Amino acid sequence: MSVTSTPNPNAGEPVKRELGSFLRDAWRLAVPYFQSEQKWSARGLLLVIIVMNLSLVGMTVLLSFWNREFFNSLQNKDYDAFLALLFTYQRGESGLMPGFVGIAVVYILIAIHRTYLNQFLQIRWRTWLTRRFLGDWLSDRAYYRISLSAAQNAGTDNPDQRIAEDLREFTADTMTLGLGLLSNVVSLFSFVSILWSLSGSISVFGVSVPGYMVWVALAYAIAGTTLTHLVGSPLVGLNFRQQRVEANFRYSLVRLRENMEGVALYGGEAAEQGTLLTRFHAVIRNWRAIMIRTKYLNALIAGYEQVASVFPIVVAAPRYFAGQMQLGGLTQTAGAFSSVQDAMSWFISFYTTLASWRATVERLVTFDRAIAEARAASGQGVSVSTETTPTGAVALHDVTLALPNGDTLMRHGDLVLPPGQSVVITGRSGSGKSTLFRALAGIWPFGSGRITRPAGTALFLPQRPYIPLGTLREVAAYPLQAQGYPTEAVISALEAAGLAALVPQLDAEENWSQRLSGGEQQRLALARALLAKPDWLFLDEATASLDPEAEAELYRAIQRLLPETTLVSIAHRRSVADFHERRIEVQKGQGSAMDPLRAEPLEPIP
Repeated sequence: MSVTSTPNPNAGEPVKRELGSFLRDAWRLAVPYFQSEQKWSARGLLLVIIVMNLSLVGMTVLLSFWNREFFNSLQNKDYDAFLALLFTYQRGESGLMPGFVGIAVVYILIAIHRTYLNQFLQIRWRTWLTRRFLGDWLSDRAYYRISLSAAQNAGTDNPDQRIAEDLREFTADTMTLGLGLLSNVVSLFSFVSILWSLSGSISVFGVSVPGYMVWVALAYAIAGTTLTHLVGSPLVGLNFRQQRVEANFRYSLVRLRENMEGVALYGGEAAEQGTLLTRFHAVIRNWRAIMIRTKYLNALIAGYEQVASVFPIVVAAPRYFAGQMQLGGLTQTAGAFSSVQDAMSWFISFYTTLASWRATVERLVTFDRAIAEARAASGQGVSVSTETTPTGAVALHDVTLALPNGDTLMRHGDLVLPPGQSVVITGRSGSGKSTLFRALAGIWPFGSGRITRPAGTALFLPQRPYIPLGTLREVAAYPLQAQGYPTEAVISALEAAGLAALVPQLDAEENWSQRLSGGEQQRLALARALLAKPDWLFLDEATASLDPEAEAELYRAIQRLLPETTLVSIAHRRSVADFHERRIEVQKGQGSAMDPLRAEPLEPIP
């Protein structure tokens, strides 16, 4: 199989797409939760929150009429009406009007529970999305294929940030923007009718314009929205890049924390500081660009809002001074105008949030697509199957192995590893031994051909063992559950691997990847093999951090305690070969390809 790739100079940058395409992606990202197994509780919660939001809009409309009655009582110096409007109720031009105290109590109760239920729905939605993304990312080893091709593809950097932070921001911003838009649409229709009835008409060049304040509010909002979009549109790309450079800086700090001893031994503090500061400067540069663009946007929004605070009174004042409305009517007109103008200006008020939300959606969508592509490609490349054969051997059939960039490591290789015969694979660095190891494990996605493995268990131990979080017992049992092994078996395996000193800390939970040396980590990985007792054990330089004497002790322990296990090792040392019956030497061929498999690949070690 030929694998080609073209470097993307804009990897990690947001793809500029049409608004309709973006909204469809956002919809596809949001809707599955409300169609999932939790759909009834999710829809019920959302419906209750919507009803509460609309109730608050209705109470705002009610307060508009209460405001008119209240200011009219002040203008008329009607003290009884003034008190009634505050504490009980009053009949006026708008009918029966409840007191402010009652309205305020109900408003506060609804607002409190709306926020609580909103947060409750957010955490449930985020939990569902996190499980879905984690499941898809880990399924079919999509995470591994993505990590191999991350340099060539956008949308694959910092998956930790996309799952941990972007999903949180997506759920929060989607609820804020969706409910805000709905409330503003309802508020717009509610107050337009009020403003229309209060505005009266105005003569412009001899033409009578009814509901003139509605048209003024519309023109004002259109002008503000257009200017806001022109000034603020670059924030989408800037917010997208800010999320990426922040994650890159944080990842560098985590890498330093995980490799502190190596940095200290090399004396690499200056180099690490240079790398960290370089990535931090990228954060600062992009942040300054956001600052400048936000300054322009805030200047526009602040000016827009300041003018809007007096603009409706100025527009309505001629009718007030002409005696066509009372003070309460003026304040209600100004309030209705502000509500209409605010509803029409929703885009302006939430522009920064919209820019951030769009960047978040773009990151999640590109990540989701990368996962889908990786999972779709899981059946491509070298296929690994379990077959029951008379020989019970592991076999390669016409296998070609390539690198992610398309370079070929091996062409049309055939190999048979019979059970019961321990084999060592040797060769110079870069000859493709570890790639062959990964292909045998069934995780290498670049290449073609077929590998068959017999039924039974196989365990693959790389040179750098994975040490998960947890107690020493859980680390030793990984990837199985610790309770699956008796304590005596775990202790015996640790002692056989030369880790008897750690037995008293069997149930201690520490960061074992930092606590243990490289050699101790390799001993711990071999203890897993002694616990698991696999039918096939593949080791890729799995004892390279140990001295020859310790290495020999461990191989003798494997031979003694796992007599039924077929051992396949990749190693450089001649001493390792002495513990195997056969040897395969990987040799570099002509050109860019390597031909490690000769016609008779298994030969006795002299």
